[in-house]
Amino acid sequence: MKTYNKLYEKLYSKDNLTSAFKKARKGKCKKDYVVNFESDLDRNIRLLQKELKLKRYKPYKLKKFIIRDPKTRTIHASIFRDRIVHHAIINLIQPIYEKRFIYDSFAGRKNKGTHKAIKRFEYFLRKASSNGRKVKKPFNNNSIRGFVLKADIKHYFAIMNHEILINILRKNIKDEDFIDLIKIVLDNFDTKIKGQGVPLGNYTSQFFANIYLNKLDYFVKHRLGAKYYIRYVDDFIILHKDKRVLEEYLIKINKYLKNLRLELHPEKSEIYPLRNGITFLGYRIFYTYKLLRKRNINHFLNKFKEKLQFYHQGLISKEQLESFVQGWFGYSKFANTYKLRQKILNLIPK
Repeated sequence: MKTYNKLYEKLYSKDNLTSAFKKARKGKCKKDYVVNFESDLDRNIRLLQKELKLKRYKPYKLKKFIIRDPKTRTIHASIFRDRIVHHAIINLIQPIYEKRFIYDSFAGRKNKGTHKAIKRFEYFLRKASSNGRKVKKPFNNNSIRGFVLKADIKHYFAIMNHEILINILRKNIKDEDFIDLIKIVLDNFDTKIKGQGVPLGNYTSQFFANIYLNKLDYFVKHRLGAKYYIRYVDDFIILHKDKRVLEEYLIKINKYLKNLRLELHPEKSEIYPLRNGITFLGYRIFYTYKLLRKRNINHFLNKFKEKLQFYHQGLISKEQLESFVQGWFGYSKFANTYKLRQKILNLIPK
């Protein structure tokens, strides 16, 4: 197994910190905190570089807030300076672990994402059902054979174990200064139980989540031999023509997860017939078509109504209203939503 050392020197190099700054500011160029940092960029980079080089770097306390989009989540956000450090870390470890991740892990990776995961699911749907082979006495064209295990890891981000994560990292990274910096980032999250949990909102969290669950990916793919497996952060699905095989997988996966001090959510980990349609990543997927989840549609319609009121009150421009709508269209067009999208377009003032 290839190992890596002298990463810490590369981390605080000016080139790496500048690259990290550019990534951290992406999409946020007009934010006050970005403008302030960039107004004296060379000095601010040098100060950060000095802190890291002398091992005096200490992150600021995370800012806590609640979002509802549409699910209620607690976000802990780092200040901009600390986000640069997070990007500097990922700049160095992403190339190490990207080639170790399985193909069918789709969250937080280049050239992956939700839509690629949905396309992969549809491909697996055809394979597992023998190209849509029907059940006896089919009710409609979606009455196909096969089953899916749909699972969710209970409170994943809240209970991810720091010691286990660090031990996983140490197998490839032989630079204790670099490891110590990661410990500092992890320990900055104030949790009820010390040594566990990563904050939703940190750029590092999702990447660490992939590294942590890469062990599960290998177990499912190589030990269990599951062909049709997809993971998206802490949600995963396995398709198979035989329900009994999935029942065995479910027992073995729950047993394996104890090694990672994790467990499946008992209410969100079940086996379903493919003919019923599967809810996955915001879509309800049937063999012949896809629907958006009603919760997601209602959330958008409420936001659209609010934006429309803002437009009529002169608080936002027509371009801003249209930009909001087109952003949602980019997501919704992958489902059977043509009539809904036309209805929304007709509500936008000419």
